[in-house]
Amino acid sequence: MRIGVAAETKPGERRVALVPRDVLSLSTDGQQLSIQSGAGSGTGYSDDDYRDAGARVVDADQVWQNDLVVKVKELQDVDFAHVVPGQAVFGYHHLTGHPAHARRLLASGITAIAYEAVRDASGGFPLLAPMSVIAGRMAVRVAARALGRVPRDVLVLGAGHAGNSAADAARAAGARVTQLRRATATAEAVERSALQADLVVGAAFTAGERTPKLLPRPLVARMKRGSMIVDISIEEGGVAETSRATSHVDPTYVEEGVIHYAVPNMPSAVPREAAEAISAAVMPYARALASKGIALALLQDAGLRAGVLAWRGRCNQQGLAREAGVPYAPVSDLELRALNQVSADGRPGASGCGG
Repeated sequence: MRIGVAAETKPGERRVALVPRDVLSLSTDGQQLSIQSGAGSGTGYSDDDYRDAGARVVDADQVWQNDLVVKVKELQDVDFAHVVPGQAVFGYHHLTGHPAHARRLLASGITAIAYEAVRDASGGFPLLAPMSVIAGRMAVRVAARALGRVPRDVLVLGAGHAGNSAADAARAAGARVTQLRRATATAEAVERSALQADLVVGAAFTAGERTPKLLPRPLVARMKRGSMIVDISIEEGGVAETSRATSHVDPTYVEEGVIHYAVPNMPSAVPREAAEAISAAVMPYARALASKGIALALLQDAGLRAGVLAWRGRCNQQGLAREAGVPYAPVSDLELRALNQVSADGRPGASGCGG
């Protein structure tokens, strides 16, 4: 299969989807890889590092002329100028809460496989988990810098990878930590803890749904003056009614007397560590998609198939279709099998690429 690794175009994004180590592994498998020139520069990898790993170094036009394009962040305006109908784009898409962007992606005719929606055998999110751990750990550090001190009382909303990582980091720094999971995050419990907190970390996440607004504006207005909200959940809307997306260039603002940090791509602040973690997590899926063909890989792995938000321009997720106001038209097993000409023994036929 022809695989392209695109350079990131989101402002402040320095990660790369595949590091040279994993490009070499795929090249050794016999896959044809190309990487956009400069894609690894933010993580300290040069074009020559990728050439040595067996990849062709190409420009933006060429990297998008591939069956499968692997990247980190959601498509930007400049990316839409290059996408090819029918190709698969594997990365964080974060369409929930962004209906206009979802409609634009669907209109492009691509297949979008979202890291944040892929599931493992236990129902977890293996491609979201490593970035969530980094973001959770970072939450306490960015708060300490903004506040000028380590927060003493910390409220963590969420008990997934990001929430647990933030809670562990806060305890290690000597803070008193209250952690509320969704079942225990009643309005009364959130209010009681938020009013005494120096730092609230928003780490609630439910796949395919907008983040519940656990911190309504009136509550934020009653929080300690000069306290802080680090809203890790901002890509799904955020936990606070006062949260709006910021960037690494201008990461904080003050609303209702409370400092807010809501950078969607927090782990880009540690690009080498984050890229290594993303690449390791993506690698088994990239290998399956490349070696089996996209359609057969989806047929054989229900967790990977759960990540398909769009199939050749059709909406493959019911909740997303409802939010974006588009028809729900999921890809069927029959269609995938026909596309790959799968024989009775499960081997892909001539059209094994599948997308």
